[in-house]
Amino acid sequence: MTPSLSLDLRAHDRTPDHALPPVRVKLSEITDDKAMLRAVVELTRDLNTPNPRIYWSDLLLSAAVGYAGLAVAMTVGSVGWALFAALVAILGLYRAGMFIHEVSHIKHSALPGFRLGFNLVVGVPLLVPSFMYEGVHNLHHNKTRYGTVEDPEYLPLAHMKPWTLPLFLVSSILAPVALLFRYAVLTPVSLLFPRMRATLIERYSSLAINPQFRRRQPEDEAAVRWRWLELACSLWSITLVALVVSGVFPLHMFAIALGVASGVYVLNQVRTLVAHLWDNDGETMTVTAQYLDTVNVPPPALLPVLWAPVGLRYHALHHLLPSVPYHALNEAHHRLIATLAPDSPYHTSNYPGLPGLVARLVRSTMLRR
Repeated sequence: MTPSLSLDLRAHDRTPDHALPPVRVKLSEITDDKAMLRAVVELTRDLNTPNPRIYWSDLLLSAAVGYAGLAVAMTVGSVGWALFAALVAILGLYRAGMFIHEVSHIKHSALPGFRLGFNLVVGVPLLVPSFMYEGVHNLHHNKTRYGTVEDPEYLPLAHMKPWTLPLFLVSSILAPVALLFRYAVLTPVSLLFPRMRATLIERYSSLAINPQFRRRQPEDEAAVRWRWLELACSLWSITLVALVVSGVFPLHMFAIALGVASGVYVLNQVRTLVAHLWDNDGETMTVTAQYLDTVNVPPPALLPVLWAPVGLRYHALHHLLPSVPYHALNEAHHRLIATLAPDSPYHTSNYPGLPGLVARLVRSTMLRR
């Protein structure tokens, strides 16, 4: 199977689809565009400092909206209002949860206490503590691991069978139940069985999509933080299950909460589905090739604010500038758009929206039948 990249120019060229033949280029043959990479560095030197007020206010407001929507959804009598409140809860908690991505990148000395704040507000309540992403996501940004079997966040979806896409989405529906079982049952039981503990850490302690990925045992400060966060998640899970079983927390409210959590994970899975073009098939690539295999969905598109929040609408740019905080990516993008020549590869990874990206991926899988 030949890994290839379809250079889709529709993001900045409104030529009709039928008049735009795909250009197939082997990913392994794409060399680095030094002019683009140099401009990326030179034009964004002043954008690397995170703004604590933006981070804290965004996280807390998003979480407040999400939890308020959840409370209304669980208690309001009207089905219509309950569904609307559930949608608000999903969007709010989804945005708040996406700060786990920032936690994995920021220098914690620049945002003291933010990791702890994230875990208290979102990570533990939603059973996605920061240790499930820290130490994992950075491997996805490793220049020699991206798109290979050693990348925890990559699958060659464009080269897989059509049925893999719905399976990819449906699996996320069960994520809340799986996480609840992981922390309420597997965590305490694993403390009694060292082999089970090792397997739990290697295979069931990461927000990864690559089934071949095996996580290493945590060490030093990370191990201590892991233990405290895992204990908190375990106690919270056991308490929640006990409250439901004892009837203190009504079963229908619990079901609504699980439904909202499933909605959060499904929305994230949809975003993941179009975060890359998934055209690589295991080979190492240059930074430029990695950029071209990743997706920006910049303005004027509006909906990415909801389904790709906290800077993830600039996912391709983020792969070039992983240390730039999410609130500065829009400015970085505008500088690069205004400076780089029209034939620069930078323009190629900018797409107009979700439907076209999904359709492109579906077409790619249909060719693999």
